Amino acid sequence: MRGMYLKGDKNVSERRFLLRSKSSNSSQSSPRTPKSSKNISRRNSSREDEFREVFRHFDTDNDGKISAFELRAYFGSIGEHMSHEDAQEIVDELDTDGDNFINFEDFKKLLMQKEGSSEEDESIKSAFEMYELEKGCGRITPKSLQRVLSRLGDSKSYDECVTMIQVYDIDGNGELDYHEFRQMMTT
Repeated sequence: MRGMYLKGDKNVSERRFLLRSKSSNSSQSSPRTPKSSKNISRRNSSREDEFREVFRHFDTDNDGKISAFELRAYFGSIGEHMSHEDAQEIVDELDTDGDNFINFEDFKKLLMQKEGSSEEDESIKSAFEMYELEKGCGRITPKSLQRVLSRLGDSKSYDECVTMIQVYDIDGNGELDYHEFRQMMTT
């Protein structure tokens, strides 16, 4: 997390990403274990312990909850300043029981979503590569879309493929880049 920098008043979703990435740094160092029920149980316990350790970094008064003030103080301690309003917005978004705090279960849910989203990102990248005109070119054209859809048994005309691309073609160049494709896949 320390390698990521926020300048000025970045948006709340970027700070939420930083919250999520705090746990992914610690998870990268944990060894993989074979899949047996005993090891899975140990690994789940280990993951929960890692989550609790990360949670403790934010919960400075050790009351089992993270307030907007604590969230703001944590980011300030790593040189990333956020307004109280931004911190409160994050708390409001994550708070599931309406007590105006992030409890451990709320925090754990956020971190588990982060783990799931990295798997989702890999799936989206793989799908994008399948549709690219040429491997590594970074774009999906109407022709490449038509080719792949035809292989998948969904024949579309060239014009239909042009129309499909236009819906998510943000820059208007008639092709989809990865960011446009990702937007299409996640909406």
